[in-house]
Amino acid sequence: MHLLPKVQKSVIQPLRERFRPAIVMLRKLGLTSLMLALSAPHTAAAGEVVNVYSARHYDTDISLYEEFTRQTGIEVNLIEGGSDALMERIVNEGEFTSADLLITVDAGRLWRASEKGIFQATDSPVLQARVPANLRDSSNLWFGLSKRVRVIAYNKAVGLPIDVARYEDLANPALIGSVCMRSSSNIYNLSLMSSIIQAQGAEAAETWANGVVANFARKPQGNDTAQLRAVASGECGVTVANTYYLGRLMGSADADDKAIANALAVVFPNQQDRGAHVNISGAGVTRYAPNKANAVKFLEYLTGDFAQRLFAEGNNEYPIVGPTSGPVTFLGEFTEDRINAAILGERQAEGVRVYDRAGWQ
Repeated sequence: MHLLPKVQKSVIQPLRERFRPAIVMLRKLGLTSLMLALSAPHTAAAGEVVNVYSARHYDTDISLYEEFTRQTGIEVNLIEGGSDALMERIVNEGEFTSADLLITVDAGRLWRASEKGIFQATDSPVLQARVPANLRDSSNLWFGLSKRVRVIAYNKAVGLPIDVARYEDLANPALIGSVCMRSSSNIYNLSLMSSIIQAQGAEAAETWANGVVANFARKPQGNDTAQLRAVASGECGVTVANTYYLGRLMGSADADDKAIANALAVVFPNQQDRGAHVNISGAGVTRYAPNKANAVKFLEYLTGDFAQRLFAEGNNEYPIVGPTSGPVTFLGEFTEDRINAAILGERQAEGVRVYDRAGWQ
């Protein structure tokens, strides 16, 4: 068990405010497109670019793109949108696409993109050396860039009627009327279910889902932050959430957010067996990338020291490479489930059927 302390969020470098109004306005339209260029000395040929289609909607990522341009002289053309919309766009554009790289969150979405033929294999000794084998595609179609853990959170003042140490414990009848969860259609819950099916089999996973549904305190609703708020307020007794949502609350300057974090305790599940469920943000070079060499260079850069530290300190994620830093370090050490991330996609359809049969809305 880990209690959430009061911490201040650290930032590696200030964001360049000139881009923020455009980002905010265009995100309201569901799609952001802009070019990031710096006046720093170029080390690449004039006019070189990399076209990045990204489903990561974090302002701190702007610093990643700026630093890459500063180091290489390669300008970053950024298109932001939802994962499914970006994948559909790349497929529809076919060989005429401008996309060099697709970045998305959740291994299940990376797997979907590979099934749609969006990626090409990337032969990079740098990436193969830096990215653990379980966090990249076996054919090198995509690579993990950052990690998040799906932990169990509960109200430390109220406590729990049983010792919750595993995801499986959430189905214990002692927790009836206590469990809050996101929708079963949420990609993070689909990936969690995929990992449970892989570990326990579909029949045991369905038994687990039935037990969790029987323990619901309310109909599934809201995002991970909404679940944490409900537990902190006492509406629910226990939930699961990705660690970066906790990191945001812990590092927030808002007193209400800090109060939520201070009310919670967390458990890294399954530490005595398979380890806690880990998911990733990741990327791959597109099949028809017009600037393939630049895309590979950018992908390698994202696994380097600057990018990895910014993922951790700027967005409360765990790095793929190097030590953990930022607010999530206060959650403590943990053992992670080391199944290949592709399985989270491969088992996805089976997971949907399990959830549906259990009546998990």
